[in-house]
Amino acid sequence: MQSSNAEHFFETDAEQEKRQRRAAKAGNKYGNPIQLKSKILAAVPDPRSPSSALLVAESAGAVRLVNLDNPDSTKVFRGPTAPVCCVAVGGPNSATLFAGSWDKSIWSWDLASGAPGRRYTGHTDFVKAVVCSKIGGKDILISGGADKKILVWDIVSGARLHTLQDSVVNMLSIQDLVVDHASSSETEICLISASSDPHIRRWKIWVDGWEQIAEPSPQAPGAERHTIVEHETTVYKLVLEHDGGEVNLWTSSGDGTAKCLSRLRNFTCEDSFHHGDHVRAVAVTDQWVITAGRDEDVKFWDRASGKLYCSLVGHYDEVTELVMLRGTNGSSERLCSLSIDGTIRTWPLEKSGLDAAVMEQEKPAEAEKEDDAGGNGLLSAEEEAELAALMEED
Repeated sequence: MQSSNAEHFFETDAEQEKRQRRAAKAGNKYGNPIQLKSKILAAVPDPRSPSSALLVAESAGAVRLVNLDNPDSTKVFRGPTAPVCCVAVGGPNSATLFAGSWDKSIWSWDLASGAPGRRYTGHTDFVKAVVCSKIGGKDILISGGADKKILVWDIVSGARLHTLQDSVVNMLSIQDLVVDHASSSETEICLISASSDPHIRRWKIWVDGWEQIAEPSPQAPGAERHTIVEHETTVYKLVLEHDGGEVNLWTSSGDGTAKCLSRLRNFTCEDSFHHGDHVRAVAVTDQWVITAGRDEDVKFWDRASGKLYCSLVGHYDEVTELVMLRGTNGSSERLCSLSIDGTIRTWPLEKSGLDAAVMEQEKPAEAEKEDDAGGNGLLSAEEEAELAALMEED
């Protein structure tokens, strides 16, 4: 008889402790969790309902449309039989959903009807990142894979236009891609890529060619650096922020930090936030820098002071994604955190809401202390010490 119960297999003490801790933590309701049926690997807002709906990549091999305000109303895009790692929306009229899979291909569906579309094949390993853009009126799909390649596709024809690879510094598995629209034009895409090495690369892409952008060196005026290196190891996530006239590139890394790189200063580090473990995701507002990752907590940093404002618990496995949902019709912006634990949790962004969330999470700890002190027939630390002293006297 076969079993999937972890208790029936050999486990180290550390593995047992980890499993027991997660099991004890799994029932919490912090962040109003929506429980899905498999691990969540990525998500983007649904452009048709950007304040309330997410398109979620699941390890079960599907993309699920989740309405946060009506979780029972879901729509599932099926096709892959392997985990889906990444999602994007684009194509003519932004009407197509794209999903990169462990099966080395990119699947597509009509976003409105759910009808399957073209399947793009060409990678030789997992597809880990997809983004959409336009060049010269052509709708373009760009994908990055564990095969260390970035592929550029004509969405309508399905033709592969280019294969981008670094010929100078060995490029490892692609982790994330983002289009820098402020540096792009009608005839040229500026793409930024992150990978399992510390190197961040920028590329120019045309319909008939591409090149890797050399960066001015911050250490040697007049010299160039081939890549942007501000982290010590894997860069997981890239987020572009347009702050007035300045464009900042926010990054999260396996070195335990999230950083702000200023384009005006040749993508050198302006601010660094030390989360403390692998940082898988970062999000920013005018007030907050928000980080999350392997340690399961969602941390809010005061952007002005750089100090940690609060740390919200709830997830019981690694957080893989943070998604900002913008407010509409008078509603407030909110943050969604998504995790390998299969839950989507939603958090406020205003201080009063965060303070209330922290107070809610502190109540169980206070109640536990009270139980230890006076409830359940247990002695407080002072009473135990007094009893020990009396017994020694006897």
